[in-house]
Amino acid sequence: MLFNSAEYLFLFLPLVLIVYLFLARQGRKESHLVWLVLVSMFFYAVWEPVYLALILASITVNFCLGKKLAYTQARRQWLALGVVFNLGLLGYFKYTGFFVDTLNHFWLWLIPLPEITLPLAISFFTFQQIAYLVDVSRSECEEYEFRHYALFVLFFPQLIAGPIVHHKEMMPQFLRSRDRQQYSADFAVGITFITIGLFKKVVIADSLALIVDPVFAAADQGVALNSVDALLGMFAFSFQIYFDFSGYSDIAIGSARLFGIKLPENFRSPYKSRSIIEIWRRWHMTLSKFLRDYLYFSFGGNRFGSARRYRNLMLTMLLGGLWHGAAWTFVIWGGLHGLYLCINHAWRALLDYIGLREFFARAWFQPAYLMLTFLVWSIAFVVFRAPDVAAAWGVLEPALVNISIEPPRLLEGVFTSKILGTLISFTNIAAISYIPVYLLMAMACSICWLLPNTQQFLLQQRPLLIPDGDPIAPGWLAWSPSFAMAGIMAFLLVMSLLSLSSLSRFIYFQF
Repeated sequence: MLFNSAEYLFLFLPLVLIVYLFLARQGRKESHLVWLVLVSMFFYAVWEPVYLALILASITVNFCLGKKLAYTQARRQWLALGVVFNLGLLGYFKYTGFFVDTLNHFWLWLIPLPEITLPLAISFFTFQQIAYLVDVSRSECEEYEFRHYALFVLFFPQLIAGPIVHHKEMMPQFLRSRDRQQYSADFAVGITFITIGLFKKVVIADSLALIVDPVFAAADQGVALNSVDALLGMFAFSFQIYFDFSGYSDIAIGSARLFGIKLPENFRSPYKSRSIIEIWRRWHMTLSKFLRDYLYFSFGGNRFGSARRYRNLMLTMLLGGLWHGAAWTFVIWGGLHGLYLCINHAWRALLDYIGLREFFARAWFQPAYLMLTFLVWSIAFVVFRAPDVAAAWGVLEPALVNISIEPPRLLEGVFTSKILGTLISFTNIAAISYIPVYLLMAMACSICWLLPNTQQFLLQQRPLLIPDGDPIAPGWLAWSPSFAMAGIMAFLLVMSLLSLSSLSRFIYFQF
């Protein structure tokens, strides 16, 4: 069930919330939590009922392993068993076909490719449960019942694509009671987050897809692209995946907040970053923290000198790339980011060595850093989006190497059936004009670089779980319970609902 579907927005979510509130007020022992477990199971089973048994088996095994870890002296052995179990499950379903196909390609073998359907959310619930086992082995989790652990994994707002949560963050919230005043505040914040997230997805991200899809389809077919079209496709995908995934995260955060649950922050205006180091602290933050805490630090981090730090960065990002998808393009994408991070750290070390760190930190260098960061980030995302390396080069070559100045033609009239094209048609601009494309790109740039992000917008309501000592700067535009703000949210919601006619999956829907 997709967050941007009418079934979720107008049937599933309201019904679940009404019954949850009724049960919570009855005061029966945790019946409202059991209800959330049951509806989360239904939410997962709607996609493929057979895989509900898989996730329940995974939950049962990990719960038992957690119990064992809490009381045994042989924690390393049991933790290793748990990690092997979870990675083995992920490896079989996600990487068997990739492994066999690679053997066939490089060794000219003829092993038939197995037909294995990737279970929904397996990458996310695998990482989440590995983090749980590690936390238990470190004595960082209190003991809870099986229904509590099942809710921690299955809670439907964050089940499919995160944010990746920790047991110690979530369980105290599920067991906490709320008063009437909290219900109204949670409802206002939740609906606002859902509205903004829905607008990001169905109005902005899905409109950007109309630029991205023709460009990458043409490159995949071997069509020689014009430089303008290639650049538009490259930068449009960077904006598309941001609005798509941050929109998903906003809807997840808003849905959870309706039940009084605060999820962790997952995006913090990443395209305002001025280095690759910084952007990874702002992009998909729960995954970045997982990679740092459970991979990079496990490899040794920066404790054993610069050479090992660079090795650990490369290993972490290569594995992070492979986690995103079972294809060589994802491995290359991860390798590029590992290389970027190594270069970034080496540059900082060089500036410290020659004593010019403060000079290059001056204000007039910052716009160049921002543009350079976004450029190399977008280059890597071309490889992420392309079906293969040849198609990725088909976009990158005309964009950055063989630059041409021929008039672009590929994207003529792509917005004639979208809301954006409908609005622009009132200005009597010809349907074949690129002006709608440029306006959409300008809107995406403006939102990313000029407006506050969603959590800054609602900062006074404390909408998210924010780590101590990691403050968010308030935005210049702030939410308030006023008629004007209600009008803005109503406009965004209407625009989003008018775009629901063509349902599209989230990019991270099946990872």
